Amino acid sequence: MQGLKLEDFGWHTLDRVDLEVPQGQCVGLHGPSGSGKSLMLRAIADLIPHGGRVWLDGTSCDNVPGHQWRRWVGLLPAEAAWWFDSVGEHFGEVPGAWLQALGLGPEVFTWQVRRLSSGERQRLALLRLLANSPRVLLLDEPTANLDAENTLRVERLIDDYRRRHQPIVFWVSHDPAQLRRWCEPIFSIAANRLKIDEMTIPAVGEKTP
Repeated sequence: MQGLKLEDFGWHTLDRVDLEVPQGQCVGLHGPSGSGKSLMLRAIADLIPHGGRVWLDGTSCDNVPGHQWRRWVGLLPAEAAWWFDSVGEHFGEVPGAWLQALGLGPEVFTWQVRRLSSGERQRLALLRLLANSPRVLLLDEPTANLDAENTLRVERLIDDYRRRHQPIVFWVSHDPAQLRRWCEPIFSIAANRLKIDEMTIPAVGEKTP
């Protein structure tokens, strides 16, 4: 299978699930705070213990070194970690068009991390993730700290990356309209269960991109 496969996948707070996501599909995920949305992304990235197996394009996570798996399956956490003092130390080569798309200039790489706003950190964390050319994007509230203009910039960059590279995307959001714009199917996590959500059906009069 070309895509991501979860087989008997879960942990003590999530009933085991079987799920196949083909290449290029964007899966939405929502649920109450504490329901396990972030845990699910971290488990797919093999950052926490879990039951079952995860496959990508026929290769089991169990057969891939952790650092390699996390380049293929890239997680954008709600709060990204920064290890060095300057922004530029966290990056290799980044296309200038990506910086421009997010309303940033090359001078940002000379900045100290401590001077970044939460929104700037969030946008730069997305750039850092995309620079690794992941085959799966695990996006945990990628626009939560952003105003409307920068939310649109982030959404457009993610959409551009999807069109060019056809990654699998898991997108966690508390914004129903955002999930309807970009995701199909949409799942919810509640009462330890993952289930298809009625938001998968677009609202009357609402257009998808």
